[in-house]
Amino acid sequence: MLEWLKPSAFFGSILYALIGVIVFWVSFVAIDKLTPYKLWEEIVEKQNMALAIVVGAMALGVSIIVAAAVHG
Repeated sequence: MLEWLKPSAFFGSILYALIGVIVFWVSFVAIDKLTPYKLWEEIVEKQNMALAIVVGAMALGVSIIVAAAVHG
């Protein structure tokens, strides 16, 4: 009934969430290194809205892939 309250399920969920965040961060850093400019500087300082939309779409795509891999 309250399966998610069991310590093993709770800590397993936290572990998978941390793994997902780490994989997402590594993928963002890798894409930042592959592009000819600094993504964060271009989005925040220069207010490049088009690049922000592309990076947001990339973030959603990577997040869906990580979630599917974790979920099985």
